[in-house]
Amino acid sequence: MNLLLMIIGAIAAAVAVAFVVVKYLPLKLRWIPSVILLLLAIYLGIKIYDGILEPIKFNEEKIEKFSAVVDNLKIIRDAEVKYYEVNAQYTNDKAGLINFINTAKMAITETKTIVVQVNKGGGVIIDEEKKVTDTIGYEPVLKYFKGRNFTDMFKVPGVEGAEFEIEVGSVEKVPGLVVATFRARTPKKGILTGMNESLVKQEIEAIENDQIKGEYVSVGSLEEVTTGGNWPPAYDKKDGAKKDE
Repeated sequence: MNLLLMIIGAIAAAVAVAFVVVKYLPLKLRWIPSVILLLLAIYLGIKIYDGILEPIKFNEEKIEKFSAVVDNLKIIRDAEVKYYEVNAQYTNDKAGLINFINTAKMAITETKTIVVQVNKGGGVIIDEEKKVTDTIGYEPVLKYFKGRNFTDMFKVPGVEGAEFEIEVGSVEKVPGLVVATFRARTPKKGILTGMNESLVKQEIEAIENDQIKGEYVSVGSLEEVTTGGNWPPAYDKKDGAKKDE
């Protein structure tokens, strides 16, 4: 909008200068407005160029900032999933979750099928297959976080002193079945501080499928059973690239 107003204003100014030149200015002085118009055209060209590039630069910088935030949210998500596997619940204790990664062990299980004899009554005995799960050992949770900076996972990258909000809750998935939930998030506005306010406002209101929707970057949900994030698949592509290397 600012760029459009600038173009309209420049056109109006050019028309006004041309009118003054034709109507009032002596022929020998007409080089002066010509120079003014030339400078005005150069200035306007620069502003138009910057106006076109600004959203492109904003998008590039935004993706870079969001990528770092998403990386930390993925670590939080994985930590919560492992915590749930061990404790059958999620946690909002940040220090406790870091300590869990450092110290906890997970059971290694093996499921096999065995045949048991079942008495059906009346002297009828039949063989039935039955699945049995046994614990065959334990492994440290820490092995799943090798090379990942989980000790700083709650810090919001690029935002001085900010930490992710983390909440736990529950959802009744079907009548009588209550399932634990968690959510970690941080406002987009804080991540994009110092950037073009108009473009930041548009980003906060984003609803497109190829954008991070809404005013937060988040993982999990308190309203539905999910451990997914609200970012589009593009933010996961680099993870795939790393695995292929």
